[in-house]
Amino acid sequence: MAGALHEIQSFLLCPTPQQWVNNALVNQDLLLIDHAHCEKKAASTALSLMYRYVEHPDLLNKMSRLAREELRHFEQVLAIMQARNVRYGHLTPAPYAARLRSEVRTSEPGRLVDTLIVGAVIEARSCERFAALIPFLDEELASFYSSLLKSEARHYRDYLALAEQVNGGPVEARVAEFLTIEQTLIETPDSEFRFHSGPLDN
Repeated sequence: MAGALHEIQSFLLCPTPQQWVNNALVNQDLLLIDHAHCEKKAASTALSLMYRYVEHPDLLNKMSRLAREELRHFEQVLAIMQARNVRYGHLTPAPYAARLRSEVRTSEPGRLVDTLIVGAVIEARSCERFAALIPFLDEELASFYSSLLKSEARHYRDYLALAEQVNGGPVEARVAEFLTIEQTLIETPDSEFRFHSGPLDN
C-alpha cells in the first residue's frame, strides 16, 4: 500500500495542510457525517455514469464494483457513527467537487473524459486525506481509515485508466488543469469544515 500511497501523493500537487488535520481532529463528528455523505455521493456518481454511458463495458464493470464498495463504506461509516451516538443528517457540501465539475466540458467525449478525471482527483485526495489523518486518530477509526486506502487508490487508478481509454490516449494535460484547480481548493481557507474543505480561516 505504501507504493500506491506514494503514487497518489506524487500525483497530487500539494499535501493536505496540517491545519486541516488539526481542524478534523476537533470536528470528528462532522468529519464522520461528511465522510458518509461523500461515500453516498461517490456511489451515486458511479451509478449515474452507468446509466449515461451504457456503450462502455469497462466503465460499466468498474463503476458497478465501485458503487458497491462505496455503499459498503457508507454503511460502515454509519455503523461507527451509531456506536458513537453521532446523528447522520443533511450538510451543505464543500464547494470542492462542484468547483472541479464546473470545468467539465459539455460536449462528448470531452464531458466523459473530464468527469472521469475529476473522479480520479477526488479519489486520490480522499486516499491522501485518510492517510494524513490515520496517525492522529483513535485505534478504531485509524483501523477503519487504513482499510479504505487500498480501495480508494484502486478507484483513482480505475477512473484515470478509463479517462485514457475514452480519450484514446494520454490525458496528462487535462489532468494538470484540474490538479491546479484542486490545489487552490485544498490550500485556500474555508469558512466551514468538510472532508474536502481547505483549512478553516478562523
